Amino acid sequence: MNLMRNLMRLYFYTRYGFHRVTRTGAFKNGRVRYLHMNVQPQWHPLKRALWKAHVKQFHESSCSVATVVSCINAVRALTNRNATPVSQDSILDRVTTGHWKERLSDGGYHGRRGLPLPLLGKIIGDSFEAYGIRFEDVDIVQTPLNGSRRSLVKTTLKKRLHNFDRLGNSLIVAHFDQGSLVPALNIPHISPVGAYDTVTDRVTVLDVDPDQKVPYEVDFETFYQGLASDYHRVLLAYGYGSGGYVRIRLS
Repeated sequence: MNLMRNLMRLYFYTRYGFHRVTRTGAFKNGRVRYLHMNVQPQWHPLKRALWKAHVKQFHESSCSVATVVSCINAVRALTNRNATPVSQDSILDRVTTGHWKERLSDGGYHGRRGLPLPLLGKIIGDSFEAYGIRFEDVDIVQTPLNGSRRSLVKTTLKKRLHNFDRLGNSLIVAHFDQGSLVPALNIPHISPVGAYDTVTDRVTVLDVDPDQKVPYEVDFETFYQGLASDYHRVLLAYGYGSGGYVRIRLS
């Protein structure tokens, strides 16, 4: 197991080094724009609450926890301003779906670390239920890189991004190849979407990685490419077939 992990690390760091030296991938100039901005008063309440509730992950495998906690605390803040924020430690003790806590340990759960997309969606739904948050549905969407479904999936995603940004009736959690968006390793990562600008067609990610000091935005096509990554099949044996997103439609 340690040998396989070391081989995967070598692969990811080699790929990272290649992009860095050749200034390709996320190292291209203008690929990502970092946003040094505060919450804006014209935003709808859910969007403002999400930005305020945004937290960073506490170790390298806990992006899912920071993301789910950020979403839960944002919704709770709208219904009860005096609600005690849910902590990353406490939610792992309360929500045990899929051996969530064990998957964040160094050894993982039977060697599997982090959350593949289908399990992420299940854990989001169970977490909302555990804290008494009402919602209409949780939709788990794998985003194909090619094929006949690609056009429809992209059109639906744009509509959902618009509804989140302008209507505040939902949340969107991205399961993406982080190195496709920012200069980082090309590994599965999870973070909430923070905004979508229909005029510029750019998506803002509230990245929970502590190395990403501020939110950032990329154009929609780059964002979709990050979602549609198959992680180069290196992680297929660990359940990471492809990325995508989870849409939580609120009541």
